[in-house]
Amino acid sequence: MKREIPSLGIGLGLRPFHFDEIFSSWPEVDWFEIISENFMVDGGKPISHLEKILERYPVVQHGVNLAIGSPDPLDWDYLHRLKKLTKLTKTPWLSDHLCWGRLPGAHYHDLLPLPYTKEVINYVVERAKIIQDFLEIPFALENLSSYVAYIDDEMSEWEFYREIVERADIYMMLDVNNIYVSSRNHSFDVEDYIRQLPYDRILQIHLAGHSDHGDYVLDTHDNYVRDEVWNLYAKVWPKTKQVSTLLEWDDNFISFEETWKEALKAKKFQKELLNV
Repeated sequence: MKREIPSLGIGLGLRPFHFDEIFSSWPEVDWFEIISENFMVDGGKPISHLEKILERYPVVQHGVNLAIGSPDPLDWDYLHRLKKLTKLTKTPWLSDHLCWGRLPGAHYHDLLPLPYTKEVINYVVERAKIIQDFLEIPFALENLSSYVAYIDDEMSEWEFYREIVERADIYMMLDVNNIYVSSRNHSFDVEDYIRQLPYDRILQIHLAGHSDHGDYVLDTHDNYVRDEVWNLYAKVWPKTKQVSTLLEWDDNFISFEETWKEALKAKKFQKELLNV
């Protein structure tokens, strides 16, 4: 059952590098996205900082450790701590990645791509249903930037992604930079990807910078958004219900003011697109 998803505007990933600037000036940012795992603690500075942010801004949770496609059982201790955090943040939805990263007794702390097969779809769908029901809020999976493919793949990434979210009755957290990065690494046409998206399932969009090495592209989140990605955003965003947009910047940090200026380019695109 689809739920009413609020449109929060333009947001930024909340990073400790910018805490001093944020707490001293309280900039007019629409919302912040946090990495859930950074705040899944009982107290201390992380929670103190988060509570300050929550007094002034909406906060959305985005995770990196769920590893939903992993072959080990769901980690119920992790999920209970995750749900506890949602009660504090009142996040309107929660997202993580369509990936694997665990084996029984081991956690690789990486976002590893899944084989695009019917068997994997069935497996992820059942787990996604359980997770969304347990969390009691809309749950979304993000597409990866990938660098390898499996010889057992039975379909395209977009077919795999779409079938999972539709059958599980969950949502897409669509990273348009990841679409571009993967298109370069796997030589597919981004138009084929975006043509097949179920736009009513997209509840948020990610933007980020990447590193172009010619023969391959790395999703580094350490630079300005490339023109090719902005152009892709301009094609995707108008087909959604004006969903929330988030700029990620995770290395080689620049000032908060300059980071926010980069995020605000999305608002300029939105105004131009809505006036067409």
